Amino acid sequence: MSILISEKTRIIVQGFTGKIGTFHAKDMISYGSNVVGGVTPGKGGQQHLDLPVFNSVKEAVHQVGAEASIIFVPPAFAADSIMEAADAGIKYCVAITDGIPTQDMMTVKSYLRRFPKEERMLLTGPNCAGTISPGRSMLGIMPGHIYMQGNVGIIGRSGTLGYEAADQMKNLGIGVSTSVGIGGDPITGSSCRDILEKFESDSETKVILMIGEIGGPQEVEAGVFSKNYLSKPLIAYIAGLTAPEGRRMGHAGAIISSAGESAAEKVATLEELGVTICPTPASMGKTVSEVLAKI
Repeated sequence: MSILISEKTRIIVQGFTGKIGTFHAKDMISYGSNVVGGVTPGKGGQQHLDLPVFNSVKEAVHQVGAEASIIFVPPAFAADSIMEAADAGIKYCVAITDGIPTQDMMTVKSYLRRFPKEERMLLTGPNCAGTISPGRSMLGIMPGHIYMQGNVGIIGRSGTLGYEAADQMKNLGIGVSTSVGIGGDPITGSSCRDILEKFESDSETKVILMIGEIGGPQEVEAGVFSKNYLSKPLIAYIAGLTAPEGRRMGHAGAIISSAGESAAEKVATLEELGVTICPTPASMGKTVSEVLAKI
């Protein structure tokens, strides 16, 4: 079992025929993901990578039963593409695009709330690496070969730190059930807590690693959820212990704007909530191994 995607999930690529969409679509297909087509307005009816191209997401849903979508659309048009996917009935959408205006993402969040909760599309990103269930399906831009199938769930605001964690664990013989990149922007489709809830209901996932950073309250909110509702061990690494206060570090969302948002404050609060802390990025694999040994 995995969360969000499986080997059967029917995937489309929005921005399919563009340079970036083509490159990563090839990679996903090579990995074994069930890519069934793509969308590029104005190019409907063509074939690309031996798959059909559609003018709209709605056409893709009706004609090939698309269930999940990945967004490789320029920032100015990405929000419209996300809302188009939701309107067409896509169940899960990964927005890879970096640089979507914050105001546009506020519009997306408001739009998604119009749908009844049971019909609402799940969105991760923007500015994320995507989602991978090793050995089953990849809906993202990560190097698939570094992920080994196993029972550790990963939630990450940083894509590259997620890669680092997966590689460290693989070198220790530890595999991943699903790795979910939620993105590093101030407004994202899903929070750490949202994905924790998914992992809690996944029988395959035994331990969860949360990779956070400075800025925003979501790691602490996930820690509170863990203390009150999570039955599985939660491990956290919080990047930015040496970041100067008030300075944006890497991600658009990695800026301390209020009390409790620095890395040191988050670490202290998470420790009080019973979360196991990785002291350095080099210790993520080792910490996961130690926690697994105690189960």
